[in-house]
Amino acid sequence: MTMVTKFNVPIEDVMLSETFSRLPELQIRVKRIVADGSTRILPLVWLTGGSKREIEAALTDDTSVEGFRYLLQGDEDSEWLYHLEYGADSETLFSTIFANDGTILDAACSASTWTFRLLFPDRSLLSETVPTLEDQGLHVDITQMMEADRKVDLTTTTLTEAQEEAIRAAYELGYYDVPRRLSLEDLATELEISHQALSERLRRANKVLASERIDEPSRNDVVH
Repeated sequence: MTMVTKFNVPIEDVMLSETFSRLPELQIRVKRIVADGSTRILPLVWLTGGSKREIEAALTDDTSVEGFRYLLQGDEDSEWLYHLEYGADSETLFSTIFANDGTILDAACSASTWTFRLLFPDRSLLSETVPTLEDQGLHVDITQMMEADRKVDLTTTTLTEAQEEAIRAAYELGYYDVPRRLSLEDLATELEISHQALSERLRRANKVLASERIDEPSRNDVVH
């Protein structure tokens, strides 16, 4: 049975850890995924949470990045689209996934973690992939696994770990209650991030969740 899984990998096991070390509030959304060579995997990414000057300075000094090219600015002032080329150190994760016929559906990154959503044509191939990655020194944390059929959404963008943390805290601490039990400022203090960063993080997370709901006719159609 075809399987869809989501797992987290520490950023230092993959790429861009040095960039996030300098810009801890940075967020990455992958715009395009290609599988025809290590330097062209995840080439187009949206970066938010830093100025263009700060981002380019961090990318220049990041040893996991072989090159980058600025493409355009997004709808918001702090959103930038870049084409990135990565070094050979990032190849371990991707080559193992592709060797087991895995497909990367989408990916996102925050200060500590890369989150990948993958499709495997058979459960046994997924079962082979994870131990192989762990034998190679990567730390893999599976957060979701389901059987896939034609009704399972294969295009939805993944929330980053930071976005999941923010929206969960907002829900549990009463930010979404009516009336609210917690202000945005207090929630930002609780999460130890800036008011502006939290506002952008919640807005992006809500946009992803809204798009999932709009594109998905019924929750009962999803196979768990």
